Amino acid sequence: MRAVIATRAGGPEVLEPTDVPDPAPGPDEVLVRLAAAGVNFIDTYRRAGVYRMPFPHVVGSEGAGEVVAVGADVTTLAPGDRVAWASAPGSYAELVTVAERHVLPVPATVDDRTAAALPMQGLTAHYLVTSTFPVARGHDVLLHAGAGGVGLLLTQLAAARGARVVATVGSPDKEHLARAAGAAEVIRYRELSDLPTELPALVRELTGGRGVDVVYDGVGKDTFDASLASLAPRGTLVLFGASSGQVPPVDLQRLNAAGSLYVTRPTIGDYTASRDELLWRADELFDAVTAGALDVRVGATFPLAEAADAHRALEGRATTGKVLLLP
Repeated sequence: MRAVIATRAGGPEVLEPTDVPDPAPGPDEVLVRLAAAGVNFIDTYRRAGVYRMPFPHVVGSEGAGEVVAVGADVTTLAPGDRVAWASAPGSYAELVTVAERHVLPVPATVDDRTAAALPMQGLTAHYLVTSTFPVARGHDVLLHAGAGGVGLLLTQLAAARGARVVATVGSPDKEHLARAAGAAEVIRYRELSDLPTELPALVRELTGGRGVDVVYDGVGKDTFDASLASLAPRGTLVLFGASSGQVPPVDLQRLNAAGSLYVTRPTIGDYTASRDELLWRADELFDAVTAGALDVRVGATFPLAEAADAHRALEGRATTGKVLLLP
């Protein structure tokens, strides 16, 4: 089969399409023929060596497709089933082995590309608004990268729960997407010359001087200071990613001085720790898509062999919505 391998830690140029032996499912795994693989920032962190990984390795962890074989101990799936997943190492490949406990059954009402685009970013958006900081009617929410894959889903879910969403974006086109997703206010951050000072001032102007109840920040280094300064007293900063780089160590006295603030750094694994929790989140997302209450935007697709270009586009913030690789 064809797969994309990261030959060593480095930039997108280390990704090489390669012929490798077909995998076989283990006792508790299924073998899936890929319909589409999701491209995520965590793939770039692993490729770059930010997260410890063996090299060489087949990149990717998310996708959707059709089961073609099952392991001896698999009881809930059969060949022909359509499935998706958020956690299967080696997903940039024509055939992928996925542990049964990580498989998400895909309803007939959801197409393959939507199914591949939803797991990682959809599950992330779901746990952020339902569990990390349970958003409720009347909350003011600041969300960075509002036209990104997580951003568009998170905006829809937060707005549906009655929150007022203030989104930051990088361009007029992205502003349009954020507003269409339900953002009440949109700030174009590239028009600000001093983000840590000007963004909090704008946020407080929009909230009557109070600040927001929660900031969802997947950007990291470039936005962290502005995020912290935008919070109301006892507000929560949810740092769920670092697309601009890792946040340096923080003096915790800053939280005291700014109004008894909270900072948390969640990860999807801790919010899908059991099979029941994983399926609860996935079922709510698929149901919302089927009902027309959640729009999943696929902003770009690339052939599997052009995974390096997909990484360049993602890291260059040239994408909106979800980026997919197609075999």
